Amino acid sequence: MSAMDVPLPDERPQGRPTEAAAARTGTPTLTWVTLAMMTTASVASLRAAPTMAVYGLACVFLYLVPAIVFLLPTSLVSAELASGWSGGVYRWVSEGLSKPLGFVAVWCQFAMTIFYYPSLLAFVASTLAYVINPALASNGIYTAIVIVVLYWTGVWISAQGTKALSGLASWGLIIGTLIPGTLLVVLGIVFLGQGNPSAAPMTAANILPAWTGLASLVLIVNNFLSYSGMEMNAVHVSSLKDPPREFPKTMFLAMGMVLLIFVLPALAISWVVPADQLSLTAGVMQAFDAFFSYFHIGWLTPIAAVALVSASLGGMLTWLAGPSKGLLLISRQEGYLPPFLQQLNGHGVQQNILVTQGLVTTVIALGYALIPDVSSVYWIFSVITTQVYLIMYLLMFLAAMRLRKLQPDHPRGYRAPALSLVCVVGFLASAAAMIIGFVPSSQFGGGSVWAYIGIVGGGLLLLGVVIPWLCLRLRKPSWRTPAAESTGDAA
Repeated sequence: MSAMDVPLPDERPQGRPTEAAAARTGTPTLTWVTLAMMTTASVASLRAAPTMAVYGLACVFLYLVPAIVFLLPTSLVSAELASGWSGGVYRWVSEGLSKPLGFVAVWCQFAMTIFYYPSLLAFVASTLAYVINPALASNGIYTAIVIVVLYWTGVWISAQGTKALSGLASWGLIIGTLIPGTLLVVLGIVFLGQGNPSAAPMTAANILPAWTGLASLVLIVNNFLSYSGMEMNAVHVSSLKDPPREFPKTMFLAMGMVLLIFVLPALAISWVVPADQLSLTAGVMQAFDAFFSYFHIGWLTPIAAVALVSASLGGMLTWLAGPSKGLLLISRQEGYLPPFLQQLNGHGVQQNILVTQGLVTTVIALGYALIPDVSSVYWIFSVITTQVYLIMYLLMFLAAMRLRKLQPDHPRGYRAPALSLVCVVGFLASAAAMIIGFVPSSQFGGGSVWAYIGIVGGGLLLLGVVIPWLCLRLRKPSWRTPAAESTGDAA
């Protein structure tokens, strides 16, 4: 029996599964450290470091504020929910609000990934180009080929099952993020320790970013979204030996690693690369190149690039597994998707969902080669999918508060302190991020503000409301699997 042949969300018994039960069901067992690695890999990378390195010491503030009002609430709430209810965000929202809203939540989590993969793989393409031939970084055909080839390779790897995925994702994090990030910080400390001046001022006057009005709020809120995904791997909580005890530890370890991975490398980059010379796409490689040249170890540059690529691919593999698995589980139980999309391959993986999503990803990738001004259009689509993802967070925080009131005695392996306050803070942070998303950024150029609002609002309505409404409207009892029907749980 494969990883995907576990009981559906409402069928799983609560509490710790025995080793005998695990052996009977074939449920894969992950250590809490491995799951923390998978979670960290799905959230953190060095890819965002150059964006914040531009602000020097102020990047600490810009990362810390959203960590307090978004990352911490998300981690605490998902730890409580996952330790009491298996099945991920669908089960949480279904129990706390309603089954239709549960489907909306898991759909929004899945829909967000549509534009995540092309952006991530475009970074991979530019990093590889920096080693092979930097001119390729601006070549649309090259970028499209890399995106398509790597995405379909990821689909094939994910189709081999959770065991192969967890190993690759964890090692991708270690080799491509933890080791390069640590090396970058160590080289930076040695660089400063030898008396070299920092490219960015490191004084108390530079702790806070310069206030520029609404643009400053956009900057802070944008970092909320850097922490998206902490709850995603809760769908794998049943793969732990002791979920109530181990999943909270998983979340807190992942939270600490994410914060360190974001802040310290950004500071290291700011020490060696002046802000006016920093590339937001190749900034990490610029910093490595500068440090390696200074220490006369330039031969490490291509090795660092390969390592960064491995981390990005590990993150992609983690995202491929999580949201699509959650969508599959609830669709088999409730009949939200047609049978074709519910079919599993020989390893029990939702291959048809991945392939269908891959077709959309391929079309987006072709845009790099065929559309001259693809960057601004693509950026708008990225904003839309981010807005859609925030719907899931709003529902999750509301569900957590209601579950405390409706099911106060339900067994929980972990109870978040001051849950109501934590949920209110997280809800308001998510709502603020959604509102700020309607403010045009420089990527939109000189276009009409109302046109921008119309495009983003229309996309949010289509992906976040219309499509899930159609799925709920068109679902049929015959689309439920025999396993779901045998439970007697009516849709």
